[in-house]
Amino acid sequence: MELQLLNKDGLTAVYQNEMVADFPKAELKPLSAMLRLMDLGRYDPLLVKEGDKPIGYALAWRPEGREGALLEYFGVLRGLRSGGLGAQILALLVERYGQIFGEAEKPNSDDPAENDLRRRRIAFYERNGFRVLDYECALFGVHFNCLYRGPETDDRKVEALHRGVYAGYFSPAHMERYIQLPLKPGEAVKPAPEWVEEDYPAPLEDEGNRKDRA
Repeated sequence: MELQLLNKDGLTAVYQNEMVADFPKAELKPLSAMLRLMDLGRYDPLLVKEGDKPIGYALAWRPEGREGALLEYFGVLRGLRSGGLGAQILALLVERYGQIFGEAEKPNSDDPAENDLRRRRIAFYERNGFRVLDYECALFGVHFNCLYRGPETDDRKVEALHRGVYAGYFSPAHMERYIQLPLKPGEAVKPAPEWVEEDYPAPLEDEGNRKDRA
């Protein structure tokens, strides 16, 4: 089993053919935002293969100048699930990045079936070496539990790394409006639209962010 770094066309295919079916619309940020992060050299769209056969995917957002990655999206392809592949893929990701932190929607829905799905998702990560951190977050109006797998035992240090991913991309005003990280105890989740990009200048073309780097 291996991880293959995709180019923009590869990411677009995975997004359109897999991710739009695997994730609720409220949790799936626009493809354009992912492509821009690729231009900045901060985003790794990975196809998981066993031999020549694709079996899954993972999208990792790397904090600038720091080890580790935010695992934004992760999936085993339809028809191959419930066979232990997810655990193997997570192990490969930890081997690649050293530490992984992430977000799983908090089980606080009005729909009991949805809450059961969210609990099972969190339990899957816990079975595979992740721990639920002592802080939560809300991103663009969606409430998440925060997860971590790696050597760090201080949740404050993980929190700082986690927040730094978003603070290194969004302006302070955008952070204040849309990113509640951490979400303080008793703090209400701010109503927000789905993922909102800011207007950015085009990134400079250099060895670190060539559009054909993948």
